[in-house]
Amino acid sequence: MSWTITPAHIDGLARGAAVLGTGGGGDPYIGALLARQALTSGDVTVVGLDEVPDDALVLFVAMMGAPTVMVEKLPSLAEVIEPVKALSVHLGRPITHIACAEVGGVNSTIPIAAAAALGLPLVDADGMGRAFPELQMVLPTLYGVTASPLAFSDEKGNTGVLQTVDNSWTERIARVACVEMGCSVMISGFSMSGTAARESLVSGSLSRCIEIGQRIAAARDAKTDPVAAVVELLGGRELFDGKVVDVHRATTTGFARGRARIDGDGGAALTLQFQNEHLVAEVDGTVLATTPDLIMVLDGESGEPITTEALRYGQRVRVIAAPADERWHSDAALAMVGPGYFGYDMPAHRFDGSVSSGTASSATASTGAAA
Repeated sequence: MSWTITPAHIDGLARGAAVLGTGGGGDPYIGALLARQALTSGDVTVVGLDEVPDDALVLFVAMMGAPTVMVEKLPSLAEVIEPVKALSVHLGRPITHIACAEVGGVNSTIPIAAAAALGLPLVDADGMGRAFPELQMVLPTLYGVTASPLAFSDEKGNTGVLQTVDNSWTERIARVACVEMGCSVMISGFSMSGTAARESLVSGSLSRCIEIGQRIAAARDAKTDPVAAVVELLGGRELFDGKVVDVHRATTTGFARGRARIDGDGGAALTLQFQNEHLVAEVDGTVLATTPDLIMVLDGESGEPITTEALRYGQRVRVIAAPADERWHSDAALAMVGPGYFGYDMPAHRFDGSVSSGTASSATASTGAAA
């Protein structure tokens, strides 16, 4: 069933997206500003995956780069829609639907801005069900959907269209361009039919963001525990409660990389490793959870999500974990987004602490070399 996004939805959606962003995706406030600006020209119609025609042309619209850079390098609405226009020209046909590559941070609200400015419907779905740092790390890659042709643009007016042999090469080449263009660009790609979108995307993502944001706000109004409300809604568990005592963070090769230490009242310490998003949570050498499941940091009292670039000494936080879309635990997916890909010599640990053994997947074990 279709519904309409209005400015009244934006705060809750941005808050929920920052939770599912697992620390990455950029400051949701920036994305919310863009979305509100675009919605002044009209509300956006959101359609479910089952309403997208088989022959539709669906595109991802997103920000690529280090979230820390976006705090000072704000994108414009023109910059957001330019890649979509360039890709439509390149493909020789009109775009029919906009979708979110990830449901984290600004990349859940930038597509709203694009849809509003272009007068296109937005699909209530995304490519991950969370956020990941690299372009090829979306479920459509597992189904053979190609990232290229990929269009990109920056605030200076530079625009390009990239054609590559597979999605990993799209990431490698686009990342170099992104760094040269100031570590933050707008992109559009992963053109797919409605049939491919229904097969490969995570359904109901935007609705879930709004529900998370509303649940946090309702818990605060009722003076109940907003963190517990999020844990219950996501079917996850709370990993740790403590104070941030140390953060090491640097922007390198287009990513915000680092680690944070959180000390608990009982003397235990939790360490978070991140690359834009939180990848590993461990306490005194014991791994509690890893990618691809979700690791999230929330303010200990308000339940507000805290991104990796916003982590600061002295913050009282609670760290929670929740299950990812089950397709991320297939063998092919773990090879793409598991701890080993990021250089951690450990198996993937699910949100409940159990070790992921990997499963056979119905998806094509592909890097997107063929549509």
